Amino acid sequence: MSRGLILMLQSVVLYTSANLLVKALAFLPTQQLVFLRSAISLVFCGIWLWRSGTPLLGNNRKWLVVRGLSGMVALTLFFHTIRHIPLASATVIQYLSPIFTILLATLFDGQRIKPHRWLYFAAAFGGILMVKGFDARVSWLYLFMGLGSAALAALAYLATIKCRETDSAVGIVTYFHLLATPIMGSWSTATWHPMELSDWGMAIGIGALSLVAQVSMTKALHLEDAARVMPFKYFGAILALLLAWGVFGEVVTGWSLVGILIVLAAVTANTLSGNREKRQSLNAQ
Repeated sequence: MSRGLILMLQSVVLYTSANLLVKALAFLPTQQLVFLRSAISLVFCGIWLWRSGTPLLGNNRKWLVVRGLSGMVALTLFFHTIRHIPLASATVIQYLSPIFTILLATLFDGQRIKPHRWLYFAAAFGGILMVKGFDARVSWLYLFMGLGSAALAALAYLATIKCRETDSAVGIVTYFHLLATPIMGSWSTATWHPMELSDWGMAIGIGALSLVAQVSMTKALHLEDAARVMPFKYFGAILALLLAWGVFGEVVTGWSLVGILIVLAAVTANTLSGNREKRQSLNAQ
């Protein structure tokens, strides 16, 4: 197994663990959760950049700002859905981001989508509608928040690709926290919820786990072709399903569970198809 694949799997496990802690702190306002994660991660990032001598403001600043802002709003929407709907459902809606990435690529780069891949897109969105339709806990509001989060995460991913030749993995991640900390911190001042010592411990855990997960995923995308490593990201939905059931007693059954499996199958098939098409294009050159 390559180092890139190991880093992607590590990222998935750490992200899922951090999301479980977010679920445990669901009584806190969303903006406070995002601020805490960003501020704690920014401290770690700042220390790393200072010790490595890397400039805090980065190099490709236009795309770093796009990465930071889109990632901040995407995370805010995602955390809000985690607080209010089953963790597995929130996670699987977020996994539509690769499809949104392809759709955005058609706008930015003029890429053409082969007809059979539209079937994968339709199956994925159909699966999401099954999740919503057969689980009363998933309202239209939280469904659209999840879809918005996935679309903005796709934009953040494209920005990450634009920066990988100019900025380090930690430098790219830092911009997210550099923007989110003051913005979400200002918002949090009006709605701050008191926290106990155990809450602070979980908040630090969210920041630390998420930071290592972000850096691991960014490094994975630096080391490996995205089409090769991204399918392994979808293991996170199954992990979230099992852990949320074991820790919080969240149960997803019946047709809603079938919908989750359809989404995972569709996005995986789409990613593998894109990988195959890219190899064929390279061989033809």
